Amino acid sequence: MHVVVMNIVVVMGISGSGKTTIGQGLANVLGWPFYEGDSLHPRANVEKMSRGFPLTDADRQPWLQAIRRLMDEHIARGQSAVITCSALKQAYRDFLVNGLTSGQVTFVYLKASFKLLRERVARRKGHYMPVDLLA
Repeated sequence: MHVVVMNIVVVMGISGSGKTTIGQGLANVLGWPFYEGDSLHPRANVEKMSRGFPLTDADRQPWLQAIRRLMDEHIARGQSAVITCSALKQAYRDFLVNGLTSGQVTFVYLKASFKLLRERVARRKGHYMPVDLLA
């Protein structure tokens, strides 16, 4: 008997921690679809961050809802996925897993020194996240 374990993996961490690189690599190895959480931000959030303003919890709510909808769609279809999401506050992680069965979502936290994160974000081209918002 072959047992298929369905799971959503959320690769989390601060900007520049490697969420996209690690998430894509993990999805490739597992053969699962990969979703870049940043692409689910409402336009207003992207514009706000581009101007150098940090998002509030209220700003993040529609983004977290979009990520949760994506998770729910995959779970309803019995499909696994890898999704990136900073999910830095416990309240955000709690929202993402609220009502789900234990083990349906696994968070992978990527951590790096502030110096390394700053260097990585400074080198990025075409991303809306300015270095000044790292802190």
